Amino acid sequence: MSMSTHVVGFAPPDEQWKKMKAIWDSCDEAGIDPPEKVSDYFDGCDPDPSGIEVDLDNILEEYSSEGSEGYQLKVKDIPKKVKILRFINSY
Repeated sequence: MSMSTHVVGFAPPDEQWKKMKAIWDSCDEAGIDPPEKVSDYFDGCDPDPSGIEVDLDNILEEYSSEGSEGYQLKVKDIPKKVKILRFINSY
């Protein structure tokens, strides 16, 4: 079994997120699919309370050293709106 690791950044919920979440919740309560614009906003997934995912692939660098490997990123390169970094290991 192999493991993969990736890093995801999140910008916390703002007013736009809260509006889209309210629409999502209303549709869910009514048993209907949310409008495409709302679904696209959340990438077709249930809204994450951490906020909107921010792509960090362009600033992640692979790292390896004597039996260790992973990723590194320069703190100065993280977009200012990102307040949460999530490190995910999948098997």
